[in-house]
Amino acid sequence: MNAKFVCKGDVVFSIDQEHMQSIEQGFVVCEDGICMGAYDELPAEYAQYPVVDCGKNLIFPGMTDLHVHAPQYTFRGLGMDCELLEWLQTYTFPEENKYRDMDYAREAYSYFAEDLKRGFTTRAVIFATIHNEATVELMDQLEETGLITYVGRVNMDRNGGSGLQEESAGSSLLGTRRWLEAVQGRYRNTMPILTPRFIPTCSDELMLGLGALAKEKSLRIQSHLSENPAEIAWVRELVPAADCYANAYELFGHMGSEELPTIMAHCVYSDAREMEILKAHGVYVAHCPDSNLNICSGIAPVRKLLDAGIHVGLGTDVAGGSSLNMVRTMLTTLQVSKMYHTLLERDCAPLTFEETFYLATMGGGQYFGKVGSFRKGYEFDAVVADDSLMKSTRHLTPRERAERMIYNDADCMIRKKFVAGRQVL
Repeated sequence: MNAKFVCKGDVVFSIDQEHMQSIEQGFVVCEDGICMGAYDELPAEYAQYPVVDCGKNLIFPGMTDLHVHAPQYTFRGLGMDCELLEWLQTYTFPEENKYRDMDYAREAYSYFAEDLKRGFTTRAVIFATIHNEATVELMDQLEETGLITYVGRVNMDRNGGSGLQEESAGSSLLGTRRWLEAVQGRYRNTMPILTPRFIPTCSDELMLGLGALAKEKSLRIQSHLSENPAEIAWVRELVPAADCYANAYELFGHMGSEELPTIMAHCVYSDAREMEILKAHGVYVAHCPDSNLNICSGIAPVRKLLDAGIHVGLGTDVAGGSSLNMVRTMLTTLQVSKMYHTLLERDCAPLTFEETFYLATMGGGQYFGKVGSFRKGYEFDAVVADDSLMKSTRHLTPRERAERMIYNDADCMIRKKFVAGRQVL
């Protein structure tokens, strides 16, 4: 596609956390991968750009999935009667162990990559497994999709069970260095991220080594934090010097900075002390409501996280979450926020639709830079969605149609998708 073009259709996007812009038959301008703004009428300076006429379809920014496990995609929707720790031992670890077989990994990852490409997601941050060759295979396949992603080779040297526990901290760190060497300079769209699964599966020596490696190589880190009460109690036993779970990561040098932000998934039980740490380091919280419901973890205090000035985006967390569909994740985000307000804290206001749309687009997108909006200067990630099957006697604005799409669990078809100005669908 031409590096300079215009998409015409019914446009909706976040301006900031609380406000959206809605334009019927508007124009969104792309110039060399950068959005030059959204307009009611096309400015004369862009009049010669080719127009992609999307008719009456919705045009909105691509969504960012801040937390998803690619090797778990094969058993999504299974084992949902378990809580976290039992679920890991019974379903997750045995499945991930299969990725030592490259034929299995190649086929399984092809399903994940294909379905991620077909969905609302334009950017994602992804867990692989402890296996170097399979992780490179995943990265190769994701590169072909045109999506922009971070992928992590998982580290775990304890409590992984038979076959999914690295021999030692030293062997885990060596494997990680070899993986980093194998992928250096290999990709345009796919980047490595250090990935200690979580503290219960990583010894102190491994955690310290990964913290040092992140500093040495200027790498980002992703992990899990305060997802489940039993997990939190376990971490308290494993790292008695820490005054909270987040502080344990902090002691190991894993909490990052605004320049190299860490992603912590869940934060269901993060209190004021943990929020203080998250804010100080510029951590991004990946809110994963579908997973938190399915494996009985709880409801994260997203309103409090936002009010504390903490970065928050959304994650599907497959296979704790049962779908890669970010629109479904938005719906569950809205619903659990209302239940948090109704059942747990009446003074904690539920999220609005505007805020939830922001989390899925700008909120998570900002982890990648200026991503997730059609404001001028943002990278041009866009999804064109046909919602004509949802018929109505009412005249609806693009904003109202977007809300209806979320609450109807995406009864629509994706017609086109752009990532950094490149059409991938």
